Amino acid sequence: MPKGIPNKRYTPEFKEQVIREMLEEKLSYSETCRRFEVNSRDQIKSWERIYLEEGPEGFRVERRGRGSTGRPKKLPKEVEEDLLAEVQRLRAENDYLKNLQALVLEDERRQRKKRR
Repeated sequence: MPKGIPNKRYTPEFKEQVIREMLEEKLSYSETCRRFEVNSRDQIKSWERIYLEEGPEGFRVERRGRGSTGRPKKLPKEVEEDLLAEVQRLRAENDYLKNLQALVLEDERRQRKKRR
């Protein structure tokens, strides 16, 4: 990008209009770029992806800059408690199954000894 020329900003309404016309008239990315004077086919592709995944409301979300890789958001208290309770239940079930398997193996071993 040459110095002194700011990036073009497109309104959500314009993006929606571009994608709708592209889909209705079955235009290619290149044709759509020429018709609406958008600089990049990749821009049209990303708008199409947003439109198909999130609908027209997706254009109203600010997407500039790098995504956050910080700490994950906290879960609601009751969800966190439910998850902890489930983890405890699964650990107890796992311990039970291990003990049961050990008992079954021990019983099989005794059965083999009696046969000999």
